[in-house]
Amino acid sequence: MKSYQLKFKQVLPISLSAAWDFFSSPANLAKITPDDMEFIVTSDDSQEKMYPGMIITYKVSPLFGIHLNWMTEITQVAPEKYFIDEQRFGPFKFWHHQHHFKAIEGGVEMTDILTYALPLGVLGTIAHNLMVKNKVKEIFTFRENKVIELFGSFDQ
Repeated sequence: MKSYQLKFKQVLPISLSAAWDFFSSPANLAKITPDDMEFIVTSDDSQEKMYPGMIITYKVSPLFGIHLNWMTEITQVAPEKYFIDEQRFGPFKFWHHQHHFKAIEGGVEMTDILTYALPLGVLGTIAHNLMVKNKVKEIFTFRENKVIELFGSFDQ
């Protein structure tokens, strides 16, 4: 199985607790996802605080207007340090997304480490090279810009 790993880092001028409260709330996921993905959290408990074992379900349209159901599980949570979500059902063969938070002078540094694999063997590899890798990067670029819009940019 061919897997891929992408890392994203962003610094924000907010406190660690404010960053944690926002990013660890499933209800905020749609706010930082591109509108064209039609991302909707469908879990009944999306207003709850995140906890290990929490199942979050979504409807999403990642490519070509195709609507998919997606289910992730929050597998690990260390409050104000990190949480990890893993896909249980959805478009990827494997999805492991680490969200790390670290207080720094004047703000918080957030690091995402995303490891994923696509189904369909060689066809999945071709799809990754042609569009999936760029789509994932586009989603994180959108998120980076949206987070700056919501919280401001970090000037040091």
